[in-house]
Amino acid sequence: MSAADRWAEALAQWAIPEEILSQAPENPWIHPPVLFQIPSVIPDSSSHQRAREVLDAGGSVLDVGCGGGIAAFALTPPATVVVGVDHQPDMLDMFARNALERGVRVETVEGFFPAVSGDVPECDVAVSHHVVYNVADIDAFVRGLSAKARRRVVIEMPRSHPLASMGPAWRHFWGLERPSTPHPEDFLAVVREAGFTPHVEEFDGAMRREQTPEQAAHFMRIRLCLDATREDEVARFLASQPAPSSELACVWWDL
Repeated sequence: MSAADRWAEALAQWAIPEEILSQAPENPWIHPPVLFQIPSVIPDSSSHQRAREVLDAGGSVLDVGCGGGIAAFALTPPATVVVGVDHQPDMLDMFARNALERGVRVETVEGFFPAVSGDVPECDVAVSHHVVYNVADIDAFVRGLSAKARRRVVIEMPRSHPLASMGPAWRHFWGLERPSTPHPEDFLAVVREAGFTPHVEEFDGAMRREQTPEQAAHFMRIRLCLDATREDEVARFLASQPAPSSELACVWWDL
């Protein structure tokens, strides 16, 4: 089995069982835009540094799965052109507003990458933060990013699947055991299999977090396929749990 097939097989294990999903009052696969807005000051990180070091003044950045654009706007300057790709129009609206506020030239492309790659221009650097665990066809994603980057591709990903921290909650509310893979090592194998030479750097960094306990309980309750009457129960459970890990990996390769 190829590394890409192993990646897809591991991600498939994260599907919510139908007997639970059928009871969900709302779609549990949510990406609330409020969690993707960027701070007024973006903390520096290994991922930003690896992208910035190959950018010249006036360079361009492609941000795939851009959200509000933290991966792109950490690079402006030196970059003055940003291209955001996202399948949610509200994310692209946020990305465009953030670019205009910074006086940066902006282009947005709606849809899933690489399906929309024909509408995406080449840029000096392609970045994609906290996206790859949502991509089953990972080989096409890696090759697509590499085709659009003139100099370097930079990926940021948690050390564990972003839903791994929900394991105790699934066990508590549903008696359901969740998987643990894939990991960055599995992604590195995919990149190598695609013919590129990846590098990796692990670090502790900022994760997208809910801003209040009430917000955390609300989004967790939806992801757990529970109805609104259980939200206080979810809040009490979350208050009893340790803070989730902030271990991240930056993976990059040159073109």
